[in-house]
Amino acid sequence: MRRLSLWWLLSRVCLLLPPPCALVLAGVPGSSSHPQPCQILKRIGHAVRVGAVHLQPWSTAPRAASRAPDGSPAGSQRDEPEPGTRRSPAPSPGARWLGSTLHGRGPPGSPKPGKGARAKTLWPRDALLFAVDNLNRVEGLLPYNLSLEVVMAIEAGLGDLPLLPFSSPSSPWSSDPFSFLQSVCHTVVVQGVSALLAFPQSQGEMMELDLVSLVLHIPVISIVRHEFPRESQNPLHLQLSLENSLSSDADVTVSILTMNNWYNFSLLLCQEDWNITDFLLLTQNNSKFHLGSIINITANLPSTQDLLSFLQIQLESIKNSTPTVVMFGCDMESIRRIFKITAQFGVMPPELRWVLGDSQNVEELRTEGLPLGLIAHGKTTQSVFEYYVQDAMELVARAVATATMIQPELALIPSTMNCMEVETTNLTSGQYLSRFLANTTFRGLSGSIRVKGSTIISSENNFFIWNLQHDPMGKPMWTRLGSWQGGKIVMDYGIWPEQAQRHKTHFQHPSKLHLRVVTLIEHPFVFTREVDDEGLCPAGQLCLDPMTNDASTLDSLFSSLHSSNDTVPIKFKKCCYGYCIDLLEKIAEDMNFDFDLYIVGDGKYGAWKNGHWTGLVGDLLSGTAHMAVTSFSINTARSQVIDFTSPFFSTSLGILVRTRDTAAPIGAFMWPLHWTMWLGIFVALHITAIFLTLYEWKSPFGLTPKGRNRSKVFSFSSALNVCYALLFGRTVAIKPPKCWTGRFLMNLWAIFCMFCLSTYTANLAAVMVGEKIYEELSGIHDPKLHHPSQGFRFGTVRESSAEDYVRQSFPEMHEYMRRYNVPATPDGVQYLKNDPEKLDAFIMDKALLDYEVSIDADCKLLTVGKPFAIEGYGIGLPPNSPLTSNISELISQYKSHGFMDVLHDKWYKVVPCGKRSFAVTEKRSEEESILINVSLVVPFASNVIHCRALLVWGTRINSEIRQAILEAYFNHQLTFGECLNPTQL
Repeated sequence: MRRLSLWWLLSRVCLLLPPPCALVLAGVPGSSSHPQPCQILKRIGHAVRVGAVHLQPWSTAPRAASRAPDGSPAGSQRDEPEPGTRRSPAPSPGARWLGSTLHGRGPPGSPKPGKGARAKTLWPRDALLFAVDNLNRVEGLLPYNLSLEVVMAIEAGLGDLPLLPFSSPSSPWSSDPFSFLQSVCHTVVVQGVSALLAFPQSQGEMMELDLVSLVLHIPVISIVRHEFPRESQNPLHLQLSLENSLSSDADVTVSILTMNNWYNFSLLLCQEDWNITDFLLLTQNNSKFHLGSIINITANLPSTQDLLSFLQIQLESIKNSTPTVVMFGCDMESIRRIFKITAQFGVMPPELRWVLGDSQNVEELRTEGLPLGLIAHGKTTQSVFEYYVQDAMELVARAVATATMIQPELALIPSTMNCMEVETTNLTSGQYLSRFLANTTFRGLSGSIRVKGSTIISSENNFFIWNLQHDPMGKPMWTRLGSWQGGKIVMDYGIWPEQAQRHKTHFQHPSKLHLRVVTLIEHPFVFTREVDDEGLCPAGQLCLDPMTNDASTLDSLFSSLHSSNDTVPIKFKKCCYGYCIDLLEKIAEDMNFDFDLYIVGDGKYGAWKNGHWTGLVGDLLSGTAHMAVTSFSINTARSQVIDFTSPFFSTSLGILVRTRDTAAPIGAFMWPLHWTMWLGIFVALHITAIFLTLYEWKSPFGLTPKGRNRSKVFSFSSALNVCYALLFGRTVAIKPPKCWTGRFLMNLWAIFCMFCLSTYTANLAAVMVGEKIYEELSGIHDPKLHHPSQGFRFGTVRESSAEDYVRQSFPEMHEYMRRYNVPATPDGVQYLKNDPEKLDAFIMDKALLDYEVSIDADCKLLTVGKPFAIEGYGIGLPPNSPLTSNISELISQYKSHGFMDVLHDKWYKVVPCGKRSFAVTEKRSEEESILINVSLVVPFASNVIHCRALLVWGTRINSEIRQAILEAYFNHQLTFGECLNPTQL
């Protein structure tokens, strides 16, 4: 083994250092360089072996209500083969196992020939062989093309394994622990098994297996009929129970009652000793539940007359106090008999609701003789013994496969192959494999397989929930409502018994899911307006504003609203519409449910106050409402007590301030242009004046003392006078330049001044109306908020997500702003707009603030600073609500299909005040600045070119000739053409 490990390590080192190892690998056999651990595979024979012990046949008895004192099921016993009984021959290896008939035998779990219908014999040997055959057909279950083999213990004791371990022993099984250990060591352990599968039927056999796993360090999986209590938590010994845990039935039933708010219930027992301890513990731990009567009909069930009289008295007494009846311990024959008698003699109160507390087989759920609205749960297919055996074998195979990918030698080569020489290393192969067994999960034939704690293998079945309804043709049929997955109910898109209205007659059609939805007015998500004269809503949804969250008051109001004699006061009725109402209508349409809508009584989102939750959260927790739809922010505190769907709207927190109009100061005439523009204009003016002066004084015919017949002189002050006159568009007495270059530059400066003047005039009127000033805040970390001075006032909405964020993040700031907090968002906005204003800044959800800014006709509101505290709006639901996952899935579909974008465009279509005009002005100012700058550069470039032309011309003509020509020209002795052609003189 050590030599093999060295070669394995060397091969991996060589992968990192190929050149130095080339010569070393040349002397290694070809198998060592193969990517598979060939030496290990050769040693184990390319097979993973699983041992099997305690293979005595099982006799299944009728379902018992309790356990025997030793922990075994009451009434269970071992079923030994009768003398002379011949076992059925083994099927061919190619026979399919699941859902097929094998050589004339019934399907898995069917009774053997000669046995009664109520007593079945289970054969572990058969189940093991068929499990191995099925798993070996699964591609990729084990790596390196390994196969799965089962090694069965020989009850007689010593000797090699026979060729056909399936054959039955000739001697009876010994109950001596020493003989059992001998058999395990000499017939199983020596074969090199990775794990053991056992089928114990008593507490003593469980203790034997505990000893084997501890001493030999081999993982053991015990497949048992019922879970045996164990004092030691041995991680090497796991047990898988075939029977569904009674606690699963209790959990499903309690969830059904909780979902419908059926907290007042009574029990009806058909068997006096039926175990309902788990159900009673769950209901007692929840203070909302109230147990009424326990109706035990065990003694009255045989006699029809006694049963009729007894039920008539009991059902009449509970119909008002506990209208929900949960039935336990009743088979379908007894259930039909009960309802047939009560319906025949008319003793069944129509107000009662019936729930079957025990898991049912869908094949036995017939509609004859059962009342509409009856709720049941169970599985479409019952898990049989062979399913559990195959799942246990697959658990070992999956664990071995995962462990092999990490340390193949430790995972595939068993550490214990001789009971007399048990290795005492720090980590044996069995201990290594047990770690992977504890962390392996998969979906098996019997359910979802996983290890709970350290010793229990859980096979969690997905129960389905059915309700007896009418089909479209009016005939009764079982309709699947949802399923029990992961500890909670996941409801299908479908119908559910209505909670507000019940069936009035035995044959009335049941209504679909009816929810009570609470909302809160917050624009644009929820608006309200008055109803018409008839108390109806031509548009939007009718909602009630009762200004209370009392459940009984709301029940009374909605009952009156739906009755033929509507007595709800008109002042309570409103028409609700908006973003969230559109979303609610779409969800109700897709999920096929009706709803009653009301406005939360205290007008608050919800916070923990005085030992209880207020607002929307409080209504959801108390059961007053089943759903909360509004701008309901998802935060940590709320998510711990209620459920939220995935966000349908993303937002953040923002700060709203008010702008104030002020009188224009004396220097307001300079506001139309930026200070850099003013600076550029006046710098350009003086540069232009300088160049005008230079051009004039350098010109031979300028207004200078050198010029001929010049009575005036063009100085720098004259140039400034010209430039300022052109800039301000005023006609004054000026000395215009005489030289051509100066005149050209002056005209270009005039064009530049025209652009400046037009831009200034265009912006002057808008600016002189008045300036809007506001509180400049950089965000939530602005010093004005953390260190308020000079009476700076800011606040938010009480018991909102914004207040919760400030309280958690900035306690000192929250303590200061508490005095300025307001009841609702409109109040905060109004406090900003009041004269004088009561708030300087208002912190709230930016989605709400943006809408308030967009509809502000006076353009007095403005959001400032960077957004903070990113959050989302979700639909609130009671904890563990089965609707959560379905609504979240719908919201995801709405986002991907563009429905949420349609809602946003519909309710946020107003452009914020002033946004469009600001954008146009800014764009125009940029364009004008570019044009002005171009007009400023062009004059200087043109004048440089003109000056360069004059210098070139001057260098080509002799100064004396040029002087003579110019004098002749100005004395009118030469024409302009003669001056340009001096060679012709």
